[in-house]
Amino acid sequence: MHRNELTIDGRRISYLDAGGDGKPLLAMHGHLEEAATWAQLAADLAPQWRVIAPDQRGHGDSDRGPDYSLEGYVADAVAVIEHLGVGPVAILGHSGRGITAMRVAAQRPDLVSALIVEEIGAVHVSTGALDFVLGWPQQAPTRQELLDALGFAAPMFAEVLRENPDGSWRLPFVPQDMVDSENLVTGDYWADWLGSTCPALLIVGNKRPCVDPALAQAMVTKGANTTLVTLDTDHFAHKGDPAGFAAAVRNFLQAQ
Repeated sequence: MHRNELTIDGRRISYLDAGGDGKPLLAMHGHLEEAATWAQLAADLAPQWRVIAPDQRGHGDSDRGPDYSLEGYVADAVAVIEHLGVGPVAILGHSGRGITAMRVAAQRPDLVSALIVEEIGAVHVSTGALDFVLGWPQQAPTRQELLDALGFAAPMFAEVLRENPDGSWRLPFVPQDMVDSENLVTGDYWADWLGSTCPALLIVGNKRPCVDPALAQAMVTKGANTTLVTLDTDHFAHKGDPAGFAAAVRNFLQAQ
């Protein structure tokens, strides 16, 4: 995947683009991750699908946002689609960005041909699951000192830490931004889920899932043209079962 960037309202949005002549799929990562999390999916779906994956505001190489509201994330997604001139796209969102995908599909049907939501429901209540990051420093004099400060999470971030011009090292996000963003995900999004008219795929895990099975079933029952796939993995289904995840996405998209 190739790294590119665009500017919206004076902010840099960095994104990875698989390129090629395949149909476009906009893939949006969840909190604490970045665009590179979709590299395996992009490889698995090529050449039929061209995966375009932005670093969300405040993540990776994208600039921090003025806020972390749903409206802000939606505006960024629309800006990427319109800037590249690739709509309508299949749109995929993991965790909180699944809500973003729902709203883009509901509000801008001209830009979305298919909706894929990973591990988030039409109703979500934030539980403070990211509060642990508040104890992390934003940066440290050396890479090892920063890794040591991350404790149990060090292996998850070892490959994505950034080096500053002065030789110090930093996280690819600001911890407080992540907590603020997660807290703003709480809400009832049935109107967005039901407001979309395109085909939809809901992917959930069966190990400590974010989506209650009853809610997942209700989303399928009430939604039009909706498919549910349950994988034997956790909240990070695209990483816990990459082959199963890619197969679910491929089969869904091929049927459209």
